[in-house]
Amino acid sequence: MAIEVGTKAPDFELKDNHGRTVKLSDFRGEKNVVLLFYPFAFTGVCTGELCALRDNLPQFTDRDTQLLAVSNDSIHTLRVFAEQEGLEYPLLSDFWPHGEVSRAYGVFDEDKGCAVRGTFVIDKDGVVRWTVENGLPDARDLNDYVKALDTL
Repeated sequence: MAIEVGTKAPDFELKDNHGRTVKLSDFRGEKNVVLLFYPFAFTGVCTGELCALRDNLPQFTDRDTQLLAVSNDSIHTLRVFAEQEGLEYPLLSDFWPHGEVSRAYGVFDEDKGCAVRGTFVIDKDGVVRWTVENGLPDARDLNDYVKALDTL
C-alpha cells in the first residue's frame, strides 16, 4: 500500500545516473519534490513520460520543485538512458538492495520485480501532499503534478 497523503515521506539515499548520492532530506526546507517511480528505462510508456517531464521542466523549476525519477535499473543503464533522451533531472537507481525505496513507498510490484507508476508530491517540510498510482501500462498526466504543486 502506497504512502498516504499527510504522512512524512520516508527519507532515502540513492545514487543518480552520474553516481552521485541523492538524499530526499537534502531538499527539506529548500524545495518541494515530485518523486516519481517508473518501471524501466527504455520502455515506451516510461520514455514518453520522462521526455514529457523533460520538455516541461520549467513548470517544476518555476515552482521551486525538484523532480526525482526512480527506477530499479542500474546507474549505468540510467546514465545511457538519460544521455540518449537528454534528461537533465536526476534519475535515481533503486537497484540494490533491489527495490528497497520502492517498497518503502509501497509501489514495488513483487511479481514483476519493479516499481509501478507511483508519484508523490512532497512539500518543503517533507510531508506527502498528493499522490497517485497508475498501472504499469498507464501513463500519468504531468498536469496533475503541476495542479498539486499549485496547492502548496
